[in-house]
Amino acid sequence: MKKYDVIIVGAGVIGSAAAYNLAKKNLDVLVLEKEEIGIGGSSRNGGGVRQSARKAEELPLAIYAVNNIWPNLEKELGVNIEYHQEGNLRLGKTEAHRQILADIVAQGQAQGLELELIKRDEIKKICPYISDEVQYASYCPTDGHANPMKTTLAYYKKALELGVKFITGEEVTSVLIKEGKIAGVKTKTDSYSSQKVILAAGYESKFIADSLGIEIPMRKLLVEVLVTEPRELMFDQMIGTAGSDFYGHQSEHGSFVFGGMTGNEPYQFDQKRRVTLKRTAPSISRAILNYFPLLKDLNVIRTWSGFLDQTPDHLPIISRVEEIDNFYLACGFSGHGFGIAPAVGELIADLAAEEDPALNLSSFKYDRFHPKS
Repeated sequence: MKKYDVIIVGAGVIGSAAAYNLAKKNLDVLVLEKEEIGIGGSSRNGGGVRQSARKAEELPLAIYAVNNIWPNLEKELGVNIEYHQEGNLRLGKTEAHRQILADIVAQGQAQGLELELIKRDEIKKICPYISDEVQYASYCPTDGHANPMKTTLAYYKKALELGVKFITGEEVTSVLIKEGKIAGVKTKTDSYSSQKVILAAGYESKFIADSLGIEIPMRKLLVEVLVTEPRELMFDQMIGTAGSDFYGHQSEHGSFVFGGMTGNEPYQFDQKRRVTLKRTAPSISRAILNYFPLLKDLNVIRTWSGFLDQTPDHLPIISRVEEIDNFYLACGFSGHGFGIAPAVGELIADLAAEEDPALNLSSFKYDRFHPKS
């Protein structure tokens, strides 16, 4: 049986970015994916590359990605990933919204982020199509958006070129231990040998880690996105709201990609199916029209849904597992992992290569939820 330097479980944007970064270090890497490349949350998100409105612990990851990786990523990977850095507008209408936005601005500014609270006239200069009812917005000019599927596949393609082996349709069921050390992974049909394993399989990481007695508290949450017919370019900012009722952007080919939730998503349903609920698209559409009434005649051409892996504190787990040598976790991104994925791929690769990562990852340790003795 061939022995790999590192096995990665999960071929989403995190797993593919980690594989690429490990391959750059001349390590022999195997990536196992139970479905297809990027079929999960990596391709089922709004594409936001934002620093604004992140928790204080997570913001350094986003700033690092935007300052050091995203601007050159298209050239590095050799694929048009549709990265646009034209800012993020988070919109508000009421005094309650203004306070939410002011808190976001204050928190970002405290960590050195270029972020300001602006009023209607300034908002209109940036995006003239917004409703006159919008009174306030937080504005981060260095935020942006990219194409999630193209980005994931670009990492995959480049990792392949560097010698990484990907096997799809191979569901990992457990991590193998021999004489108290990582020995590889077991799938439903085979086993693979390595002394290092990175678990980057989203919500499914919870069950694979459980095979070693490692508890990862996460829940699976359904989110949905709608895609419209194309229009001439109206704006290039990433859009959100103080009330978090929708988010999205206009793509390069003119379609709008908007996501959101009704607030009444069921938690008990067939967790294996990515369903779309009949009430969600109308709910998102109503929210959009409250801010962009000019889009009222635009046709929705398709909808899709996906799951996010949400931790109790909404922060990711990017961590070495102390109890087991050479076992690493990169999961629990709680619906905002895409924008920081290039940074996470680099940092988790550094951990697995036993190098010092560029950032302090202590806020993302897997055992932060466990009672301290």
